[in-house]
Amino acid sequence: MFIYSIRATTVKLFGFIALVVVLIVGLAIAGQTNSVSAMSSATDIDYSGIKTKEDRIAFIEQFNLKVDPESESETAFRMPESFDRVILGYNELQRKQGLDLSKYKNKKVTRYTYEVTGYDYDGEVYANLFIYRGKIVACDISSADPEGFVLPLTLWKK
Repeated sequence: MFIYSIRATTVKLFGFIALVVVLIVGLAIAGQTNSVSAMSSATDIDYSGIKTKEDRIAFIEQFNLKVDPESESETAFRMPESFDRVILGYNELQRKQGLDLSKYKNKKVTRYTYEVTGYDYDGEVYANLFIYRGKIVACDISSADPEGFVLPLTLWKK
């Protein structure tokens, strides 16, 4: 014959473990829901039809950022055929907002940079748009500091 007894502390221990497991699963599900909604809002953004300076500024300003139109700088370059680790890291940032630079390898892309005004940061902040044939293929907001930041532009969408 086999006898097993359960004390109140054992029941409390298993109850606590069950509660922790339920909380972890709940947080995991909530995290997936938030990332899905963030991705769906990124896919709601129209990256095409960007042909003029006014189009570029309007695209940036939809993210509640103000730029100085006179600060525009334009640089045309050919996207490299193979990506180094810096460009791969930048492409991961772009993939978070529904874009992918790997489709534009060896293509001529134009970067437009605008100084962001009224941004709460000790230093200069810029909005960058990378455009290929009237379509934005990459965009970011970044600081000019060596220890600054580079973030997806869509982070500011409300």
